[in-house]
Amino acid sequence: MFNLWRHKTLLNPVTFSLSLNPNPFFHHYPLPFSLHFCTNTSNSTSFAVSYLINNFGFSPQSASKLCSTYNVSFKTAQKPDSVLNFFRNYGFSDTQLRDIIAKSPRLLSCDPSKRVLPKFQFFLSKGASEADIANLVNKYPIVLSISLENRIIPAYELVYRFLKSHKDTYQLLNYNSNFFVKTRAKHNMRVLVENGVSDSNIARILRLRSRTIENPDMVKLLKELKDLGFNPSKSPFGIALLAKTTVRKTLWEKKVDAFKKWGWSDEDVHKAFRLQPFCMLTSIGKINILMSFWVNQLGWDARALAKEPALFLLSFEKRIIPRAQVVQFLLKKDLLRRKNLSLTRPFIGPDKLFLDKFIKRFKEESSDLLKLYEEKLKLAYTTDKTCI
Repeated sequence: MFNLWRHKTLLNPVTFSLSLNPNPFFHHYPLPFSLHFCTNTSNSTSFAVSYLINNFGFSPQSASKLCSTYNVSFKTAQKPDSVLNFFRNYGFSDTQLRDIIAKSPRLLSCDPSKRVLPKFQFFLSKGASEADIANLVNKYPIVLSISLENRIIPAYELVYRFLKSHKDTYQLLNYNSNFFVKTRAKHNMRVLVENGVSDSNIARILRLRSRTIENPDMVKLLKELKDLGFNPSKSPFGIALLAKTTVRKTLWEKKVDAFKKWGWSDEDVHKAFRLQPFCMLTSIGKINILMSFWVNQLGWDARALAKEPALFLLSFEKRIIPRAQVVQFLLKKDLLRRKNLSLTRPFIGPDKLFLDKFIKRFKEESSDLLKLYEEKLKLAYTTDKTCI
């Protein structure tokens, strides 16, 4: 790549001078000299632009734009060379350094012992490795531009309060740097606490979907969930908040319409959401498939599913169909008392419990039931492998 770049420069109307490069950046692709360009229309290209071209392989246009946009200027290689060596000593690769400088070229003019080292030391004190720090800075170079005392430490301590794990805290901040650079997350976490949301709920939200904390309508969402009967101190509240912030409003309304098409009322939807908030993460396609099977093929009441919405989270092929065939068989043989039977109950619980209660207990029919059940399971898994 770099040989091709050098070749292209020879075709441009520029002159260049050759001098030994004491600190070639790409030591895997060493250049024996530095190229100092002068265009035909100007006396010289700034040293900073030349440095970016020579040491990182940037095009003249890109290097010039970076320097002008970020007001980068230096007259010798001493400062930028010392910065690069500092980062290399902490395990940063050439590729990472090129990416970082492309996003934050002003780093080449900084004093790393004052601006960077204290932040590295802070993260190291929390158990992060040098490789962890390199990955964080590579993704978010802005971390090196913000205040350690006013931004980084407060953000870290705020998240740690709920996660109670340095490893989890660092991983979250490495995934979502907005906690460092924006104030909304801090504000919303205070709102959650003031509204009685438990620390365990906030921790669950942070672990599952941290961007939920940044929602601009947090106060409105909290009121809506309280009005639906959710208790902020109970675990379903956190799950409900995740569901509400994950599904956009228009899609939420379409899902409500999908349920109502099968005979549910608004209260049925609210009841199902209260019992299992994640049921609203179910796709409209799956809602219709399960409802159609339940109503049209099994002949059962769709509103029964509002009392056990967890069924919408189960595998249709591997859980619903095989167990439904067994239950239907038992009903036709009058082996189950429909009067006392909850039609949704057989679908909840582990396989062993289902086998014991709905297959093995019927000794005369158990072999036929097991064969029917295993055939449907085998078909489901065979279909899965075919799709893969």
